[in-house]
Amino acid sequence: MEEFYTISENISVTAEVVEKKSKFIANIFYINSDLEAEQIIKKVKKKYYDAKHNCIAYRVMQDEKLIERSSDDGEPSGTAGAPMLSILQKNNLCNILVVVTRYFGGILLGTGGLVSCYSKVTIDALNSAEKVIKCLGIEAEVSLDYTNLEIFKYYCRNEQINITSIEYLDKIICKIETANSKIDKFMQDIKQKNIIVNEIKVLNKKYISKSI
Repeated sequence: MEEFYTISENISVTAEVVEKKSKFIANIFYINSDLEAEQIIKKVKKKYYDAKHNCIAYRVMQDEKLIERSSDDGEPSGTAGAPMLSILQKNNLCNILVVVTRYFGGILLGTGGLVSCYSKVTIDALNSAEKVIKCLGIEAEVSLDYTNLEIFKYYCRNEQINITSIEYLDKIICKIETANSKIDKFMQDIKQKNIIVNEIKVLNKKYISKSI
């Protein structure tokens, strides 16, 4: 997957819907792996230990593979986890875990009512979260002279290349992140001396965050 939407890291968002005395509480989380998702699910179930159901859906890019999972947690098949996962899929949302907790109010809602409630509370939570775009790119290390640092920083700001760290050694060592779409122009500008660097070393591929 070259690009997807997600929520800001290190935040959690909650929404609530009440229907015929049943309470639906959605919690959404940013995740980097299926293991992290499963750990969070355990914590949420412990927090809402007295709830009737804790239904889940998540999508995460891990080792360049898309992992998807959903669970109805005792609700009628296809009424909870599947519609929650479908919302993530249709909106190209990834690296997101959704857990919807239901406290049963004593009145049956039917399959249509359940799908509606689980979908609505999921959408409400997602709509209230700050979104970012993740696109495939690289992390690289750039060596340059002190005299060229300010020009390099100015160039990176204009080209939306993120400088994640600067080391002040015999030479300046900058770690940068840039999307795949920026790499060819960046390399061409170095070749044509539009920016002066001593050396560039690609460290690894990674997903780069961009504001929407």
